[in-house]
Amino acid sequence: MIPSPPPGPRLLGPLLAELRAARGWSQQRMAAELCAASGVPTLTRNEVSRWERQLRLPGDFWSAWLATVLGVPGELLAEAAARSRRLGVAPAVVDPAGSRARLALLTLAYRWAADPAGRTLAGPFAAAPPPLPGRPTWGDEHGRAGRCTPVADEPGPDAEPAGGGSGRGRPADGVTLATLRRWDDLLGGGDLAGYGARRLRRVVRGYRRAGPAGRRAMLPALAESAQLAGWLAADAGDLGGGLVAYRLALRAAVAAGQPPLAGHVLASASHLLADAGDPAGALVLARIGYAAGRATASPGLRALLLHRVALAAALAGRPRVAGQALAGADRAGTPEPGREPPWLYWLDAAELAAMTGRTLVALGRPAAAVPLLTPVVGARGHPRRSAVYGGWLARGHLRLGAVPEACAVAGEALLDAVRSGSPRAVGQLTTFRRGLAHAPPGPATRGYARLVASARPYLPSGVPRHPRDRPGR
Repeated sequence: MIPSPPPGPRLLGPLLAELRAARGWSQQRMAAELCAASGVPTLTRNEVSRWERQLRLPGDFWSAWLATVLGVPGELLAEAAARSRRLGVAPAVVDPAGSRARLALLTLAYRWAADPAGRTLAGPFAAAPPPLPGRPTWGDEHGRAGRCTPVADEPGPDAEPAGGGSGRGRPADGVTLATLRRWDDLLGGGDLAGYGARRLRRVVRGYRRAGPAGRRAMLPALAESAQLAGWLAADAGDLGGGLVAYRLALRAAVAAGQPPLAGHVLASASHLLADAGDPAGALVLARIGYAAGRATASPGLRALLLHRVALAAALAGRPRVAGQALAGADRAGTPEPGREPPWLYWLDAAELAAMTGRTLVALGRPAAAVPLLTPVVGARGHPRRSAVYGGWLARGHLRLGAVPEACAVAGEALLDAVRSGSPRAVGQLTTFRRGLAHAPPGPATRGYARLVASARPYLPSGVPRHPRDRPGR
């Protein structure tokens, strides 16, 4: 007897995979059954794989035959397909360069959306994983964002005790999670990604050495460490390393039973994909993160999750969705002291206003954006924040035709990018320079060009090359 699928809204890809597995069929067998039933001999296991991985949705013809061969009501598959469409399933979810880490994170996010309890996501956290001699670790020991070498879904083999909770246990190099977060306020990923990677490795090793109860207690710290390591790698321009760390963070947060933290992980990963020129994938992650985390999220976190949706939608050319998300973020309110999680300490009303301004620039509404961005850009003490939002403010002025003002703001942002050492901030200013190339030459544009030439030897490197514009934080 074929088990009935669980009740409730589902995503089509995971649902098809479960129904196929319940019959004991391989993807090859599934394709053969569909060909035999429909009389169309051209369907292959590759197409079945695409459906299950949510890279493509079957049309009406194959949906009807899927219901027939799997023995389920057609309405069940139709509802799952509609839910998948609402979450933005599209071929654009696939990385142009075929990034395996990116596809793995998107697949994991879909699985969490299909199974909010996280039963299928626990992976290595369901039990102690066996030793994996010789498995490579994540990051670069020399303080730079290195190539993506997966600690990924399984903790590494080297055993070394590590600190536990957020900002409590102290790794061997003396950098606590709280300290690393505060450093991130002042410095860029180019300087800090190595610290984040080393701290994550130590927490992973401590997790391996702990007993069952200790592992459970360490899951939140592991999730937070991986989220911060992913953020720092992303700021250093290491797309693959950031995605690998975010995947580990998502698994750990879901296993710890902390949907708000898991939603924050996906929101951070959404920002990384938007930064890499993939707004469609970013929108998928942001929507799943908001849908899964909003019920128990604090007011500030709900607003942040909606801002991630808004930015991704604006960059994806979906102004209505972006506008709805901005309105929802405004209704969510501002961060409330005592109610926000410690890892959201940096979020305040000014930051949320700047996020709104950034999205308005992306939506082509610079007049409304400039007043929101100006206060944050002018505030001192946070050079990376000033650099990134300064790039957006400069773009806003440029779209208004205020070239001297745009160049003045961009010049200050350029100096802040040097001070912070953030390759991502430099990427945002690169986008501004592309727009400035279309402005008529004059004293302001020539002065900015001279400043860029003077600052170039001091600019942090590592910005990923991508044909599309890249947003900043």
